[in-house]
Amino acid sequence: MDTHQLEPAEVRVLGALIEKQALTPDAYPMTLNGLLTACNQLTSREPVMQLSEAELSQALASLMEQKLVGERLPAGSRVAKYEHRLPYAWNIDGARVAALCVLLLRGPQTSAEIRSKAGRIYAFSGVDEVDTALATLADKYPPLVVKLERQPGEREARWAHLLSGEPELVPAGTAAPIEVGLAGRVAALEAEVAALKTRLAELLDLLGG
Repeated sequence: MDTHQLEPAEVRVLGALIEKQALTPDAYPMTLNGLLTACNQLTSREPVMQLSEAELSQALASLMEQKLVGERLPAGSRVAKYEHRLPYAWNIDGARVAALCVLLLRGPQTSAEIRSKAGRIYAFSGVDEVDTALATLADKYPPLVVKLERQPGEREARWAHLLSGEPELVPAGTAAPIEVGLAGRVAALEAEVAALKTRLAELLDLLGG
């Protein structure tokens, strides 16, 4: 397995391809324009990114060189389409691909959060199935994910992907600073508010118990 560390744009491309394969199979493999929209969408992404077409093309070229993405030119089409090759490159599919996808698109998450956010990508039967998938990914050589130390104030430990090297420990609900314009800042603020509401609900639950 290749130990090359992926750039943030490459991580985003892989996550978007996995997600859209499950959510919009009729539009998969994806065109360059469709993939650009998926990478830059404001929902279900942390951090929000604003990739240019040139940056996306560069990321795709690198991923294709590493055999992680394939390019297809369907018969009668002049537009190239792209698909991820993770089942072949890393021998992962189903629950393992879904768990990794959430970490690629959303950053570090707990097992329960992964199950909730996987949505239509994969229907986990429970948190135990998420833990089994994560353990398998962590046992790869080199490992694809790691379980982070539980931080003060957190009820559960979070998991993170290792495709870009060792993750920096960032408090839950805190996005890394990135300049994405007004729309991106609004999305980041909305995410922070949602995280604060979740934390407040957990505290109220503890006090009530």
